[in-house]
Amino acid sequence: RMAAAPPSYCFVAFPPCSKDGLVVFGKNSARPRDEVQEVVYFAAAEHDPGSKVECTYIEIEQVPKTHAVVLSRPSWLWGAEMGANEHGVCVANEAVVTREPASESEALLGMDLVRLGLERGATAKEALDVIVALLEEHGQGGNYYEDGSSCHTFQSAFLIVDRNEAWILETSGKYWAAEKITEGVKCICNQLSLTTKIDAEHPELRNYVKSQGWWNGDSDFNFSEVFALADDHLACCSGRESLEKQGGDVSAQAMIDVLRDKDSGVCVDSESFLTTASIVSVLPQDPSFPCIHYFTGTPDPSRSIFKPFIFVDDVKLVPKVQSPSFGNDDPAKKIPRFQEKPDRRHELYKAHEWARSLLENDQDKGQKLMRIMLDLEKQGLEAMEDILSRTEILDPAEVVDLFYDCVDTELKFFK
Repeated sequence: RMAAAPPSYCFVAFPPCSKDGLVVFGKNSARPRDEVQEVVYFAAAEHDPGSKVECTYIEIEQVPKTHAVVLSRPSWLWGAEMGANEHGVCVANEAVVTREPASESEALLGMDLVRLGLERGATAKEALDVIVALLEEHGQGGNYYEDGSSCHTFQSAFLIVDRNEAWILETSGKYWAAEKITEGVKCICNQLSLTTKIDAEHPELRNYVKSQGWWNGDSDFNFSEVFALADDHLACCSGRESLEKQGGDVSAQAMIDVLRDKDSGVCVDSESFLTTASIVSVLPQDPSFPCIHYFTGTPDPSRSIFKPFIFVDDVKLVPKVQSPSFGNDDPAKKIPRFQEKPDRRHELYKAHEWARSLLENDQDKGQKLMRIMLDLEKQGLEAMEDILSRTEILDPAEVVDLFYDCVDTELKFFK
């Protein structure tokens, strides 16, 4: 049996479950324990005709214009586990296992498709169209982990969200189906969740599964039943219940609380996997308000703080949450790949390691530090709530250093 997919969780809450006309998105990225995630920003850009873009394993055609994006990504690869663009689109992916073995040959990773969808789609539906077109053209495949000894491959599921709607996209090879969501709470995790409500699909999907003998064409077409491994289709998601209990009041804070919950299994801390980074995004349905994206940039959200980022022109870059770059000498770029593992820790990650050891070894000091950190986070959350409750338009100068300053303050506390 194929190795289990890492148990990440992604959520979205729409009114009436969420607060005051806000769409709230969140993801915990569960990855191999020692993998470092960085938070990176890429400005919008124009590209010459015929130019190419080098993804993690393959090169593909570039488009004339890419949107500004902020990404949380394992620092050895090109794509992202999760992120947002300047148009208020958020995308997160999940590794899933289906009855079709995922391809080991190098193609696009699900994580590359997250970034490509964000760079090229100005709405959730546009990002979905981008992802499925690239899947059709280039396929998905290649090692999901920085591991030279064995190839870990998965199919992909995506949660794609904007201010108005969300799409759950689930794939197996180049085949796919998607469901549109506009209200309530939805969770996706590392197993298929689409059943009979399908709002868009690969044009050949049903013919393909009939030809494989997986569906007779008479019964209702149920995507998970057709594609899941027999024992795998379970109801996901304790986290969803906690969000539904909020009764119309899901806010950034409520989403953060769910992502921090170890008892529910949403915050993963197991022998092989750890929540290596987290994101929460608040997308006001009224487009005159800015979208706010909170990133940890460090592992274990129950011991990290969520720091806000808002897209404005000339936003200040934050080298302290970026991993060192090894250029063409990077073992992830040389063939055979991953023959060694360089130290990819960024400055915030290293400082956070110190804080984690304090939390584990000195309870008094650790709890005091945690209180200070949570207080810092609360100040950020309150400042952002203030921005979303004002009548006047946000002055970009006010938030150009926002994420930079939050990371800087956090580092000072660790010092």
